[in-house]
Amino acid sequence: MQQYFSLAGRTALVTGGSRGIGRMIAQGYLEAGAKVIICCRKLAEGQQTAQELSQYGECIAIGADLSSEAGAKQLAADVAKHTDHLDILVNNAGTSWGAPLEDFPVSGWEKVMQLNVVSVFSCIQQLLPMLRKNASAENPARVINIGSVAGISSFGEEAYSYGPSKAAVHQLSRNLARELVSQHINVNVIAPGRFPSKMTQHIHQDAAAMAEDCQHIPMKRWGREEEMSALAIMLASAGGAYMTGNVIPIDGGFTL
Repeated sequence: MQQYFSLAGRTALVTGGSRGIGRMIAQGYLEAGAKVIICCRKLAEGQQTAQELSQYGECIAIGADLSSEAGAKQLAADVAKHTDHLDILVNNAGTSWGAPLEDFPVSGWEKVMQLNVVSVFSCIQQLLPMLRKNASAENPARVINIGSVAGISSFGEEAYSYGPSKAAVHQLSRNLARELVSQHINVNVIAPGRFPSKMTQHIHQDAAAMAEDCQHIPMKRWGREEEMSALAIMLASAGGAYMTGNVIPIDGGFTL
């Protein structure tokens, strides 16, 4: 069944691809045969990751600061130096902010909404010409936005802007899926539960905190790297060619 999940000959861009979920997806795409470009704010960190991932296939790192529209435009210009088209765009770069309700600052909304929502829109907008180039009814281009179960459930953990930002990503993705389907561009969302990342390291590096956290998950464990990779491959391959506008939780049953 390898033919259904092969990404041979495909080119992908993964934002925030130097670590965490972005790195999991980038490695999966490389192993499935794709050429992968990763971008992150710290170029040296991205280059280190690209070097490590190059054992699986062609991986290129570029620097990108997506905290502004200008950053998204620059990203598109830099990607164009390495390829004239994109088959797959994974909008994974994101951030969070935690503080007690009475102390939560407006800046905690502005930063999170910019990176988690506005930059997703800007990246899609700026990269549309490259996504359209090779897209066809038989093999649509894919946009995969990384949402979160925090945008579905109300388990907020004092990160007041994070859940609403991810709910906005889910709705933005539905709107764009409807609009772009006629251009042979599929838009779907992966909504992760708990996976190891910088954002969750304060939990997964503490055995007691990890055990307590797992009590909220019906499967009583966090997600594994290969499980995230496999879902992302499915959405980007023939297996996901007839899917658009979906928000897919991968959470061990947390949203139940």
